[in-house]
Amino acid sequence: MGCEQHLWSRRNSPSNVFSSALGRWHFSEVIQMKVGIIGAGNIGGALTRRFRVAGHQVTVANSRGPATLQALAEETGATAGTIADAVAGLEVVVVTIPMHNIPGLPGDLFADAPADLVVIDTSNYYPRERDGKLDGIEDGGTESGWVEKHLSRPVIKAFNSIIADHLQNGGKPAGAVDRIALAVAGDDPKFKATVMALIDGIGFDTVDAGDIADSWRQQPGTPGYLKDYDVAGVRRALAGAINERKPEWRATPDSPGSFDTPA
Repeated sequence: MGCEQHLWSRRNSPSNVFSSALGRWHFSEVIQMKVGIIGAGNIGGALTRRFRVAGHQVTVANSRGPATLQALAEETGATAGTIADAVAGLEVVVVTIPMHNIPGLPGDLFADAPADLVVIDTSNYYPRERDGKLDGIEDGGTESGWVEKHLSRPVIKAFNSIIADHLQNGGKPAGAVDRIALAVAGDDPKFKATVMALIDGIGFDTVDAGDIADSWRQQPGTPGYLKDYDVAGVRRALAGAINERKPEWRATPDSPGSFDTPA
């Protein structure tokens, strides 16, 4: 469970949020897409709800199998499937699982996927709380660059710097005052444009944060992490980021601990 999931407000039940806060405005201008979501934690659940309200077809999967996702499927109208189902025949796939579980995904998961499949990575590296030491990140690599290597697939980094509760409840129509903006990084301009359009359609502005090599600017510990900034604020935060992993975001010999007791 990531920090953004750990901070989830349990006062809001998913059913109440889906029927009320998400139903306050409509997204008729959004082109419907087929979206797969691998991971049904609070970020995955929030995205399932938001994408469904926006009119997208959603297949959601987790490591425990479709039977464990029936409540979410019934609530939202999404399809509960296997991990393979959340990739096959779809246009966008969101990978939103703990980083230390990414190497455990099927090695051929994207082997038959078309070249134009957009893959979104929401990952954050929590070495002391959850993931332990991951070589390739500790030595200075970007978190999403590490994900790309394990998936053998280019990714677009998005949704990693917002608390799940705010993602589910904080969307506003385009042009609204204080609309939250999200940083989006990736190497393919077309893929990035697709992700930005999806984000706009669920109620958030976007800021182009550069290539995956630049995605360290939105990682944990940077000025914009878990901040509900508008476009100007996100741009300032990205510009003010320093490419140095602080000690609290590095593993120790005792890592990992837990979110309550980091080690």
